[in-house]
Amino acid sequence: QVQLVESGGGLVQAGGSLRLSCAGSGRSFSSYVMGWFRQAPGKEREFVAAIGRIGRNIDYADSVKGRFTISRDNAKNTVSLQMNSLKPEDTAVYYCNADLSLARLRVGAAGVYWGQGTQVTVSS
Repeated sequence: QVQLVESGGGLVQAGGSLRLSCAGSGRSFSSYVMGWFRQAPGKEREFVAAIGRIGRNIDYADSVKGRFTISRDNAKNTVSLQMNSLKPEDTAVYYCNADLSLARLRVGAAGVYWGQGTQVTVSS
């Protein structure tokens, strides 16, 4: 089992940058595939990025490719999302998630672990 706590959200102007962090509890953090999702008002939660157990396998949603970078530090039990060239349409609550399976994590399957979310607002 793992508990996740996000931080780093805030208000930024279009074109700006933010770095989100997710701290995970538990000794088995490195066993989990980690990811980020987001949910904008009135929309469904959507996949943003995922990273494999040792950081070698990385996947991004098309909408953030080239702008966002996911990384992890297993020694510190953290996963980060560096967001550059932010757009107003990136405004959402961002959630960190974890699962033993990339396939399950990527679709937010039942049983995937979630953080409480952090708000990102991009003004135009």
